[in-house]
Amino acid sequence: MDKLFAKFANATARITGSPPAFIVCVLLVAVWAATGPIFKFSETWQLVINTGTTIITFLMVFLIQNTQNRDAAAVQTKLDELILTSAAENDFMGIEKLTEKELAAMHARCTEHAQIAQDRLDKVAAERESRKGAKASPKAKRAPASRPAAKNAPARRVKTS
Repeated sequence: MDKLFAKFANATARITGSPPAFIVCVLLVAVWAATGPIFKFSETWQLVINTGTTIITFLMVFLIQNTQNRDAAAVQTKLDELILTSAAENDFMGIEKLTEKELAAMHARCTEHAQIAQDRLDKVAAERESRKGAKASPKAKRAPASRPAAKNAPARRVKTS
């Protein structure tokens, strides 16, 4: 029964989510609106579209929810597999089942780890900049370009325009 419903839900979602299905629905609404003067915009005329759309919406909610539940479960399973086969912490397995408070605590932990990692990156970048500055400072102390900076070093040629 589950497989049959899953196939039905997938097929229905695929068909109803297609451009031709949308066009058919637009045409149905256009035909309904065009028949308004024929039926003198009666309550029965209005009831036809209201009842039809209500029934379709009611049934589609369950089909869409079923499709979303299966898609979410598939994505979670894929993510769990990635966690298991990577260096990620296994604590993240199944966090979709945690309470809001537990999820907030996990999020805070991730935010803290991200901040620590960012601080490390900032420190490394600052160290690189200080090393570049240390290498640049001896050049600044060199003699002007008209004199060679070191013995046997050729003088720099300056282009004149």
